[in-house]
Amino acid sequence: MSRKTAYLGLFSAVAIIFGYVESLVPVFAGIPGIKLGLANLAVLFILARYSYKEAALVSLVRILVIGFMFGNLFSIIYSLAGAALSLTVMTFMKKYSGFSLAGISVAGGVTHNVGQLLVATIIVENFSLLYYAPALLISGVITGLLIGWLTTEVLKRIP
Repeated sequence: MSRKTAYLGLFSAVAIIFGYVESLVPVFAGIPGIKLGLANLAVLFILARYSYKEAALVSLVRILVIGFMFGNLFSIIYSLAGAALSLTVMTFMKKYSGFSLAGISVAGGVTHNVGQLLVATIIVENFSLLYYAPALLISGVITGLLIGWLTTEVLKRIP
């Protein structure tokens, strides 16, 4: 139990640090919402090592701390929507499919962007935001592959 608590605290801190670092790295894609998703490495690690509940806790802590420190209420709402949808899909895929961690991460990256885009469309009441969907889906695949691969490497090195 104490090892699990230590991992949850450690990976919450890692997610917060990665979120901060990511806020310093500009993404020059010209499309709002595209990020590397480095903080999701910690969430994916916890999901692979433990369960949905622990991963949701790390994700919630990450979103709230990063949101209050570097964002605003809307960034928190968008992140919560994306995280809830992606974590649900990743949990389902982990439990019921034969996908690798990279495949699960790709699904998480894509659905995270879909969740954020849907909430943004509802909040601003403008369906023209869906114009960004193709670019966000492609970025979700690319960053999902990267985060899935990195998480697999971290899992190999942490017993």
